[in-house]
Amino acid sequence: MRRNTKPSWGERFAPKLRGDSGMSTAEYAVGTLAAVAFAGVLLKVLTSGPVQTALSDLIERALS
Repeated sequence: MRRNTKPSWGERFAPKLRGDSGMSTAEYAVGTLAAVAFAGVLLKVLTSGPVQTALSDLIERALS
């Protein structure tokens, strides 16, 4: 005799998730572009004059 049990999370949602085969690649591409853009902004900020001066002063104080 079979008992009626509630389907697990995977049994309910896995068939719905299988249809988006190209989505993960697109999401990785968008994530990579966002990371590169953030790195570019961070590089621009860290190479600016006031930030370099502040970092140099901080390092000099730490080492002396």
